[in-house]
Amino acid sequence: MAFFTIEFYSECLKRCVDFKAILPNDAPEAQEAADESALKTLYLLHGYGNRNSEWVWNSNIVELSGKYRLCVVLPSGENSFYLDGEATGRQYGSFIGEELPRYMQRTLGVSAKREDNFLGGLSMGGFGAIHTALQFPERFGRLFALSSALIAPEVMKMKEGGGNGVANEAYYRLQFGKPELLEQGESNPEELVRRILQQKGLMPEMYLACGTEDFLIRENRRFSGFLKEQGVKHRYQESPGEHNFVFWNAWLEPAIQWLLAPKEEECERG
Repeated sequence: MAFFTIEFYSECLKRCVDFKAILPNDAPEAQEAADESALKTLYLLHGYGNRNSEWVWNSNIVELSGKYRLCVVLPSGENSFYLDGEATGRQYGSFIGEELPRYMQRTLGVSAKREDNFLGGLSMGGFGAIHTALQFPERFGRLFALSSALIAPEVMKMKEGGGNGVANEAYYRLQFGKPELLEQGESNPEELVRRILQQKGLMPEMYLACGTEDFLIRENRRFSGFLKEQGVKHRYQESPGEHNFVFWNAWLEPAIQWLLAPKEEECERG
């Protein structure tokens, strides 16, 4: 098992950045299958107010990487919601969705196949996993998103000088763009779903989970309902839980198992 930090210059972010990677190249399971295929890769995104080490400190992702022979990449997205901004050096979506996978494939030789590349995340990172997979559906076959901060409908209604308990309207305008343009804008996951359907493009498979006591439960139920209305196959799960690692750790391994399972035929809600 190799766990390391890599620093390189990002063209998308116009500065030196670092990310962490877990490479199960010497785990017993990996040794047995070393010659069979290039590693599958999960790009795992952190939440608001945190960075990539959040997953390492609070979950057993290192153990799961070895157990499932899965390379795990942990980037830091600051508080960007993993969206592409207009300003130079704020192309966070393109960094996660294009530049970082290309770097991993070129440098560490992980698989470039769509079906071998996944996104996952919690809270803001759950939003990022959903949005990035929809922004780059040709690159990612599946995603999982836990307690996702699917707040685009709330941001659309924000007035100048307003905000919520997390941040002010100026912050959301910086990340999402003008609220009045968001409904049909590229920062809205629902709009990206509609565009893929209209163009008959590739649709990533989605695994969504949220705790019934989570303050984001309404937003997650709404998005699952939207997907059902659009005829998009997905799995949506609920269980008792709040917005914390007690819930996220309970669902992390099932989510990884789902990523690696054979293709599903039906949408499920549990």
